[in-house]
Amino acid sequence: MKSQVRGGTRWKRFAVVMVPSVAATAAIGVGLAQGALAASFSISGQEFKVSAQQLEGTNFVQYGSVDTGKNLDGSNLAAPVAVSGFSTAKITKMCQSVVTPKVPFINDSVTLRLEAGTKAAETGDDKDKVKAEGIYLDVSDLQADAEFKSIDIGVAAGKLNEFGGKVDDTKPGIQPNTAASPYGFGQRAKTATLNNVRQKAWATTAATFTLPGLHLSLHKGTDQECY
Repeated sequence: MKSQVRGGTRWKRFAVVMVPSVAATAAIGVGLAQGALAASFSISGQEFKVSAQQLEGTNFVQYGSVDTGKNLDGSNLAAPVAVSGFSTAKITKMCQSVVTPKVPFINDSVTLRLEAGTKAAETGDDKDKVKAEGIYLDVSDLQADAEFKSIDIGVAAGKLNEFGGKVDDTKPGIQPNTAASPYGFGQRAKTATLNNVRQKAWATTAATFTLPGLHLSLHKGTDQECY
């Protein structure tokens, strides 16, 4: 995100993360591909939290990688991540928060909180859920109750969208414009359902994101994080 200058106040350290993310991972370890690069952009020096009542995803894939960027002090940053991809995802009652410490002139931390798909927790209607297509999520920590259907564990990352010797371009594989090892550990499933999600992440990319009932708010301090 670009820095903003308003009313003479410098906001260089206030990086606002606008795109929510939720990821799925199995309970087994994920191998990190040496020298792999995950997100196709330089990540900010701020990890963010996401919670959700439920995530329902189709054509789940996952492999290990590393995100690179800069810390808030300008030093180099390299973060190991589990990259999870979905063809589609539906999210109920999503919350995302990111804390910027010691914001200039405020003399306190500032929490950005984003909520969407909240009404879906009451109605259960798909039209009220957050929706994403072609989504990749770079996650460092995840807690959830998960169910995977038709899962393959130990697939070579470069073969995640290959079935019966033929590549299916309609399903996700290694994220485009990144450099993950095609020989590293991967896993895939036809569907993935996660309940009671709590996650920390560095980056998200998606072809489309639809956020019904979007509410973005700013709060002094850290007591308004999603969890």
